[in-house]
Parts: sequence; structure tokens; C-alpha cells
Amino acid sequence: MGASDPATPATVVPRGLNAVQGQDAAITTLRRAITNGRLAHTYLFEGPSGVGKQIAALGLAAAALCDKARQGDCACDICRRIYTEQHPDVRVIRPRDEAARNLKIQVVREEIIPFTQFAPFEGRAAFLIFPDADVSFPTNQRDSANAMLKTLEEPRPNVHFVFLSSRPDRLLATVRSRSQRVRFRALPTDLLDGILAARDIPAETRGAAISLASGQADRALALCTEGLGEQLLDLALRLDDALQQSSPGALLDLSDELARSDDLHIRLSALALFYRDLSALALGAPSDTLGYRHAETSLTERAARANSEQHARRVQRIHETMEQLQRNANPELALNAMLFGLA
Repeated sequence: MGASDPATPATVVPRGLNAVQGQDAAITTLRRAITNGRLAHTYLFEGPSGVGKQIAALGLAAAALCDKARQGDCACDICRRIYTEQHPDVRVIRPRDEAARNLKIQVVREEIIPFTQFAPFEGRAAFLIFPDADVSFPTNQRDSANAMLKTLEEPRPNVHFVFLSSRPDRLLATVRSRSQRVRFRALPTDLLDGILAARDIPAETRGAAISLASGQADRALALCTEGLGEQLLDLALRLDDALQQSSPGALLDLSDELARSDDLHIRLSALALFYRDLSALALGAPSDTLGYRHAETSLTERAARANSEQHARRVQRIHETMEQLQRNANPELALNAMLFGLA
């Protein structure tokens, strides 16, 4: 389960860089730097959430501070404290919980800069790790990043910054330009399936989660374990009923519900997956090709309401709306047009 990026200290201790799955290029780059004694002062780990960036950052710190961790798994006291975020030389600084969540300049001046001036305290190197760095140091809040600028430009030996970001273009340019960028990629389908299987998630419910997860283990797990997957299926069923009943009021209600959602992209992706499944069933596709294969009986009945081309056109219309929204189209207008255009 080393593919996820936990938001809180892990209860199960991962064992270093070996725990990161599906990121061979990134891990090879980091191992080479450790072996050659050429660790960068500042790294930017960029890529989707839930693909191993934070575990890789902690693993990098462990390999820098513990010789055994360089060779493979290690459960010594040094590594245990690093992985549980209790080591004095390895600090994980997350966005604050309130307001815009960006780090206040006081945190930089009173916590971060003093740390860089006096660390390492115990080991031979020190690390500052920033999950969601684009939230902590956004382009519209420059004071905190600028306060660190001298530290980034004139680094002390053996003090390393590791910024983690799923949206690196939103990270302040002064940080990006001073970082060695390491790319983390979306996880392949078979790896996500293995991660879900290891959590004892039934095979019949894994397909939709994997299809909607965009290669992100944290999203796939949330879809399976927090009931989100069933909520999304329920949304698709309600939409299909509204279209079947030609109910303008129900469509307007669904449009308003979608416009107010915080996860609109995944909801639209779920609707597209639903109609892709109906199109496939209308063509006689086997159930193991379906995203929502655990709901095959209901989907088979609904697939017969229209032909494969009609279902496929709905998929296309949903994807076109998603593209419009990415280009900053008005959500209410775009969603109204989409839903009534699906009829």
C-alpha cells in the first residue's frame, strides 16, 4: 500500500523507497543521487496525489540518514521515527487547516528558517518536506515563499527541501526555478487493482473505482471505502431516470446539484463511465469489461432503452462539457446545456 500519499502520519510504517510502487524512473533518479552523494538541495516531486510522492520523500530522508535504508527495508529507530514523523531532522510541514491554507510568513520566519540555520540536530542531514506545496506557497500569496528565498538561493550544507505538488504550475515560480523536478506518474491499472485487492475490496466493486481514479491510489481507495463510488452510481441512475421520464425539473435539480459539488470532474467522469458501460452492453460486451460490473443487471435493463450509438453520443457530450469547464465555461450554463442535450 506504498502508493498512497497519506495526509496524516502513517499507522503502518512503510519501509523506505522500496515501498514506492510504479515509479521506477523517479526512484532510480533518487537512488542514483544518494549513491553518488549528490542530493539536490531542493527537490520538486510533481505528479498526481496518491502515487507515492510523500512516501518517496520520507524514504529519501531515511536513505540519507541511515546506511541500512540505502540498501533496502529498514526498521531501525532512525527510520521508524522518520516514517512516523518524529525525527528531529525530518519535518513535514502541511498547509494550515483554515482560510486559504497557505503558510503564514510567521511560520517561515519562526519555524522554517531557524530550522535551516541549526539543523541537522541528530543526523548527518536534515529535510523539510512540504505536501501540497502549491497550497502552502501559491502564486497569489508570495510573502512566505519570498521569505524563504535567501535560504533556497544560499543553502546550508546537508539541509534539503522537498516540495510535493500535484499542480506544480500553481506553485510560486521562485520555488519552481530553484528545484530539481522529479516526475511521479499516474499508477497503472494492474497496480491499482493490487492495492485495492490487498485491502480486501471485492473484485466486482474495484472496476469503477479504478476507472475513475485517474491512476491515483488515494482516490481509488476513497471510492471504495467511503461510499463515494455508490454515490456516483446513484447519481448516474437518477440522471438516466430523469432522461427516460423526460423530466425537466429533475434535470434542473441535477444540474444545480452538480454545479454545487466540490468534485465535479469525478462526477462527470462517473456519468461518462456509466454511459460507456451502457454502450458496451448494447453491443453485447461481456460483464468483465464494465466499470460498474457489480450493477450489471440494472445496467443491462437500461442499456436496452437506447442503441449503442445513442449511449456513445451521451459519453461524447459529457466529455465535451468537461473540456468546456476546463476552459472556464460558466458551470451552470454548461451543465444545463449538457443535461438537456443528453435527452
